[in-house]
This record gives sequence, structure tokens and C-alpha cells, in this order.
Amino acid sequence: MSETLKVIKERRSVRKYKDQRVPQEVIDQIMEAGTYAPTGMGHQSPIIIQVSDKEMRDKLSEMNRKIMGADIDPFYGAQDVLVVLADKQYPTYLYDGSLVMGTLMLAAKDLGVDSCFIFRAKEEFESEEGKAILASLGIEGDYEGIGHVILGYADGEVGEAAPRKANYIYKI
Repeated sequence: MSETLKVIKERRSVRKYKDQRVPQEVIDQIMEAGTYAPTGMGHQSPIIIQVSDKEMRDKLSEMNRKIMGADIDPFYGAQDVLVVLADKQYPTYLYDGSLVMGTLMLAAKDLGVDSCFIFRAKEEFESEEGKAILASLGIEGDYEGIGHVILGYADGEVGEAAPRKANYIYKI
């Protein structure tokens, strides 16, 4: 089996992380991989925001928690968060951003880093608080939050993949 297929088959969503940072040089490689995800007509509508500042990480976690309506850390203790947003002026922005998300998670796995796709970025960055965060970074335009990729190292065993459903693939 090729290494790429092995990484795809072994990647899991991790929901409990050690209190350990991912080295910056590894995060840089993960983000660079994300910039190579396919985008409609090559427009590169997404952007990636690295959040490693604890105060901002905790602020986003709290915003996300409130939207979710739960009393947990939606980032599951992961210290490093990548936020993907995409420019809504492009009709493929949602797909573009989703491909970046998948590419980030596969690159993380390939580099020995665990990850999970966390939703609710759309609602976070539609809020006045979220818009203020973007403005403080000098990000202008009509961006929609696609998701967060939390990064870290699993605290405990990572399970096996669920069996694939029988009617996943059809051939014509």
C-alpha cells in the first residue's frame, strides 16, 4: 500500500490531547501543505490562521462552546488551532475551504500529529467578536469560517476505523 493511502486510512479524529505543544516547524509544514489543496479555478480562496496564543485559543474555545451549547472545551485540550476561512466572493469557497481542512489533517497525520475537524467557525466569525478578531489581524473581505483543525498529541489510544458501510461505492 502506498504511504499516502496508509496515512488516509490511519487518520483519526482525536478528542483528548496531551498538554504538549506541536513544534512550530511542524505546524509550518502542515500549513504549507494546506496551501496546496485544490481550489476552484486555482483562486486560492481560503486563508489559514494559526492560533497558538493561549488567550486567543481560550477565547475561540469559549465562543465555540457557547455556540455549541455545551459545558466542555470544544478543542479537547489541544493547544494549537488552525482556523480556515474562505472568501465568499468565489462560488467554490466552501469546497475550497473543506479541501484545505482535509489536507491539513492528512498532513498532520503524516507528520505524526493528531487532529480533529471542529465545526462552528462560521458562527464564530459571523459574530461581532469574530469580525473584530479578523479586523485586528488586518483581514478584510467577505470571509466565512469553514472550520478549525485542532492539533496535538493524543492522550490515550486512538481507535481503529469503523467498518466502511456496504453501499459506500457504486460502479456504473
